[in-house]
Amino acid sequence: MNDPKTTRELPDQKPDDSDNESTEAADQVREDLAGLRARAQERDKFLALLQRTQADFENYQKRNQRERESERRYWHAGLALDLLPVIDNLDRAMAAAKQAGESGPLVQGVGLVQTQLVDILKRHGITPIDALGKPFDPNLHQAIMQQPSKDHPPQTVIQVLQQGFMIHDRVLRPAGVIVSAPAL
Repeated sequence: MNDPKTTRELPDQKPDDSDNESTEAADQVREDLAGLRARAQERDKFLALLQRTQADFENYQKRNQRERESERRYWHAGLALDLLPVIDNLDRAMAAAKQAGESGPLVQGVGLVQTQLVDILKRHGITPIDALGKPFDPNLHQAIMQQPSKDHPPQTVIQVLQQGFMIHDRVLRPAGVIVSAPAL
């Protein structure tokens, strides 16, 4: 086995060269690690940015969906507001007919048209505000005037001058009311 032909001798290396190469290799490893750390930090930064962007986009989609649903739910509010004066005029016509003692077919026809119009609005989520005898609520009522009253507690609606309407859970038009005040 110790045949001189098969045994190779390694060239002599100086200890200085191996230490130098080891130091260079260690420096290279340190540089590579520093580069990896920098790339990892950059990756983490972009990952966080991606996650924030994704969350922002999801929030945008949810907000947009809510807004579209809200628009669909309340889209007919403008038309309803335009029709409310017609209902008011029909109310006045019925009140005038009742005051004059009229009850003929014309009055009945006006009453049926009024009822039909209110029913159509109800099918679309537009309902009258029940205000008479209720405590005054500035979110639902618009006080036209105050009137002293011994029969009603203060801040109670004693007369409705203009019917108010809600559209689903929102006030379409507040009720115009007379509110009781303490009697003098």
